[in-house]
Amino acid sequence: MTTYVALLRGINVGTKQRVPMQTLRDLLSGLGCGSVRTHLNSGNAVFTHPGSDPDALAAGLEEALARELGLSVRCFVREGVDLRRVVDANPFADRAVDPARFLVVFLSGLSGTARPEAFADLDPGAYAPDEFVLGEREVYLLCPDGIRDSKLAKLLTGRRLGEDGTARNWNTVTRLADMVDAVEG
Repeated sequence: MTTYVALLRGINVGTKQRVPMQTLRDLLSGLGCGSVRTHLNSGNAVFTHPGSDPDALAAGLEEALARELGLSVRCFVREGVDLRRVVDANPFADRAVDPARFLVVFLSGLSGTARPEAFADLDPGAYAPDEFVLGEREVYLLCPDGIRDSKLAKLLTGRRLGEDGTARNWNTVTRLADMVDAVEG
């Protein structure tokens, strides 16, 4: 069994795209997943599955959400070890940062890696004090003055990235990694 993390984009933010976490757990269980646990009400789940294709799991979950709830929700599934890699590769680990103002934008992975050319025309100094660092399949984004008004955060869209993404703050990322560790215990 492999441990996975599912990240659903854009659910439970307003009155649309409502997915109760019990429903998410039930849908994952219906897909053959075990040890299903959710975190917060924003579409984060940790689970085990005998399959070895995270993209197939994401597609299956997207289909289940459409079939059962009539919702079109983009789902990202990563292996637990990949989430641990994201945490271990924290480019801001050498300084104190507010974890609520530090995001990881998880990319759909269609290209397999974060694409440096998507950022080649960005002048990092123009967005200071905000900073970004490209990871393997993610973008680390630090917004010390807040995310809501960050001009840099607004640039990290599918159009610039060339693929879909979903963001989680550092508190959520590390909590999910802890949940992976607990499942693998």
